[in-house]
Order: sequence, then C-alpha cells, then structure tokens
Amino acid sequence: MRSKPVSRSTRAERFRDALDDFATGSPARFAILVFTSLIAALTVVLLLPASHASGESTSFADALFTAVSTICVTGLTVVDMGTHWSLFGNIAILVGLQVGGIGVLTVASMMGLIVSRRLGLRTRLMAASDSNPSRIHHGPVSESQAIRLGEMGGLLATVALSALIIEVVVAITIYPRLLAAGFDGWTAVWQSFYYAASAFTNTGFTPNPDGLAPFTGDPWMLSMLALAVFLGSLGFPVIFALARGWRNPKRWSVHVKLTLTTTLGLIVLGGIAITLLEWNNLATLAAQDPLERPLTGTFVSVMSRSGGFSTIDIGAANGSTLLVLDMLMFVGGGSASTAGGIKVTTLAVLFLAAFAEARGDEDMQAFERRIPVDVLRLAVSVTLWGATIVAAASIFILHLTKAPLDLVLFDVISAFATSGLTTGLTETLPDPGKYALAATMWAGRVGTVTLAAALAASQRRQLFRRAEERPIVG
Repeated sequence: MRSKPVSRSTRAERFRDALDDFATGSPARFAILVFTSLIAALTVVLLLPASHASGESTSFADALFTAVSTICVTGLTVVDMGTHWSLFGNIAILVGLQVGGIGVLTVASMMGLIVSRRLGLRTRLMAASDSNPSRIHHGPVSESQAIRLGEMGGLLATVALSALIIEVVVAITIYPRLLAAGFDGWTAVWQSFYYAASAFTNTGFTPNPDGLAPFTGDPWMLSMLALAVFLGSLGFPVIFALARGWRNPKRWSVHVKLTLTTTLGLIVLGGIAITLLEWNNLATLAAQDPLERPLTGTFVSVMSRSGGFSTIDIGAANGSTLLVLDMLMFVGGGSASTAGGIKVTTLAVLFLAAFAEARGDEDMQAFERRIPVDVLRLAVSVTLWGATIVAAASIFILHLTKAPLDLVLFDVISAFATSGLTTGLTETLPDPGKYALAATMWAGRVGTVTLAAALAASQRRQLFRRAEERPIVG
C-alpha cells in the first residue's frame, strides 16, 4: 500500500518544530543565522535593477557591502547613497536599517516567537542576553538587571514602540528644516523620516547627495539628530528602565547608572578634545564661526558613539583628532543598543577594576553595589576579541592598499564599531578590501560575546580545581 502524502500543514509544523528546537538548543547560533540571512536577503534585493536609480544591476561587492552596512547599522558606503539607489532601493535600505537597529539577538527572538508562536524559557534567555551578555555563558544571573526574564514580553514591545515614537517625533521636528532647505513637501516627508531612522539606529546614511552640508550651521537640525543618536546608543534596557522609573533615579540599576554616566562623560570629554585639537584647522573647525565650533565638536563627539553623521571632512582632521575618535568609536555605545563598539559598560568595568586594584580593594564597587569578578572577565574578553578583529582587518587592508596607518585604522575601527565615520578610504577600496571591511562590520555588529558563544559547541564544566600559582604581571 502507498503511504499517505504528508499534508502541507504537517510539513509546516515539522519545519517549525525543527527550527524551534534549533533556536532553543543553540540560541547564539540561531541569532547569527537570522542576522546573516537578513544580510543575504537584502543583498539580493539590492542586486535587482529596480534598486538602482538608472535601472542597472549593482555589482555584487557594492550590494553586499551596502547590505552589511545597512543591517549592521554602520553607515559606511562605497556608493553615493543619495544618487545610486532608486526609491525602491531606498525603501529596502530603510527597512533594513530598522531591522538591524533592533539588534541581532532581539531580532532572532522575535523571529523565534513568530515561528514557534510562543516565547519559551530558552528563547527568553536569548533575548535577555542582549540586555546582559553574561547570560549567554552563565544563564540567569543573580544580580539585579535592567531587564528580567519575566519582562521580556514588555522589552520586545518597548523596543518596537520606543523606536517608532522616537523616530516619528524626530522626523516631525526636522521636517520644517528640510522645507526651509528647499526640498519639496513629499521629499521633505520621506527624507525627514529617513534621517530620523538613520539617526536613532545609529546608521548615519544620508538620502541626499550633499549630506548634512546644508545644515552645518543649523543648531536645531544637528541637535535633533544628535539627540536621536544619543537615545539609540543608550540601549533598549536603559530606555525600558527609564520609562518605568524615570522619576526615581535612586532605584535605577547599576547598568543604567554606568551607561548614563560613562556615555555623558565620553561625549563631554570628546567634544572638548575635538574642539581644541581642531580649533585652528582651516579644513575643519577654523573655517566656522567661533560660536559654532563647540557645537560641531560636540556633534562629532556624539556621532563617534556610532552615529556616523559628520559636518566636517574627517579625512582632513589632524592625526591627534583621528586618534581621539578612534578611542571613542572603539568604546561605542550602550549594551543592547543600536550602537557598536565594546560598549561603555565594558570600559567602565575595566576602569573600576583598575581603581579597585590601585586602592587595594578585593571587590569592584559602583553606586554602592559590588560587581562580580566574572563581569570583569567578560569585559576583558570582549576588549581583547575586539582588538584582535581590528588588528587583523587593519593588517590586511594595510597590505592591500599601502595606505597610511592612521587612515586605515580609523576606517577599520569605524567598521568594527559600526560608527560609519570615514576618512574617505572606504570608497576607494578594491573588492577584496570591501569584503574584508564587510566581514569586520559583521563581526562587530554580531558581537564578540555572541560570536564566541556560537563557536563554542557547549560549555565545559570542570569538576576539579588545579593547584594555584601566580605568574608575574606588569
């Protein structure tokens, strides 16, 4: 007898169950799979002649690079974003940067929720790890967190709602400025939302050929874009915590306090440093009115968080300024944010460890709370992995292009930290260089912690401890 054919519903259920098992069994790998699949899908869309303004096909290297830069919300480009893409291509890019801005692990959680129609414990852990990466290795941790497992449904709703509200508000505030700049009504509408989405997701794409040149001296336009970048770089756990208890700062978690204080401190220090170092540079700040220079310096400092917009020629900046921006970009923004880098809390934990060691304290302390040692180990791992990725990509592109080290290092760190600022080197790269920089963006956005967790097949448990011996350090 012939066996009965398997119904479509049964096949769909089996596929859904298999995908759900994979998602719950290896959440980090599932997240990377979803993230990479999104890049592949956008690459195919951008290869279509309908995506090109002239109706031609974009080269594979340029389409792939743009797709990676979009999903990774980096902002680096190898084509003129204002003239190369058609309306269809711009819409695809706008959707891509919105999806990418939500975050690789949160996107994977949402996809898993859609497929399995439920949010199981392991899937909750996967989404929670985007607000606390240590859960990837250690499971639920005992210390107080900005987001707890029982609140993941609220987090996912907050992610979508906060992004929409912030982008709509920013779009409304900058719409009159676009009209005043000479854009017609329809162009001002879609470009205002494009700018708002690009700012909040920390991408830095501009939809017109002149970029921000028409708004160089416009404090309102620049302030609104900087505010959107700042909010996007804080991270959704911080936004979630502030939305719940903004009236009672004393009850904020250590993560929220560290993120806010470190971010604000870096923006202020970076703005002062950039303004002073570029004050007499005729190619950057010296050509502006003295009252505008601090605004521009602070704006560039905010953009180094991962924003990607710039009102000056970064390639004409002094080497000292490029080094300051290198450091700011490498740190990036907050955890589980649209920004990249090693994250501000990672830097804060490293400094807290150094201060504790200098004072002779056994424990790291911040805001009257003790920070466990495993957080320091994770911070060191993230920093070393990030530095290794930057070093490897820099060596390859240096050998390929023979360009100056400061220019190569700047664009590589910008790619790793998904910043989008560039000295102009990226646009001149040959195809192998584009692929190398695209891989750097991918590794930076997926996250070194997620990457390490995905490569580890399982967590090894050791049932014994070896004899202790202390090597000489320093």
